[in-house]
Amino acid sequence: MIHLTDNAVNAVRTAIAGSTEPVEGLRVMVEAGGCAGFKYMMGLVAAAEPGDTVTEQDGVKVFIDENSRPVIQGTTIDFVVSLEGSGFTFDNPQAASQCSCGKSFG
Repeated sequence: MIHLTDNAVNAVRTAIAGSTEPVEGLRVMVEAGGCAGFKYMMGLVAAAEPGDTVTEQDGVKVFIDENSRPVIQGTTIDFVVSLEGSGFTFDNPQAASQCSCGKSFG
C-alpha cells in the first residue's frame, strides 16, 4: 500500500509520544486542492473510520480512507530535515506531476 521510511516512522512516533490526546495512529489522505490538483493530508487520529485500510509499520498504524487508497497506492513517505526546514515528503508513483513544494500533485 504505502511505505514509511525509518525517518518517517520515528517522526510519527515522536508526534504520538508528544500528543496530549489518545492516538492510535496516523491518517494519510488526499483531498482536491493544492496547486497541482490534489494535496496530501496527514494527522494523528484516535481510531480508524469505517472503510479505512489499516496497515502497520514498525509499530505505527497508518489509516487510509477508501477514496485516497487508489491515488496514493505505492507512495513512500519520508521525513527530511534540510536548510529550508523539516517535514514529510511524498514519492508517489501515481502522480503525473507535482508542485515544487512536494505537497501537491496531479
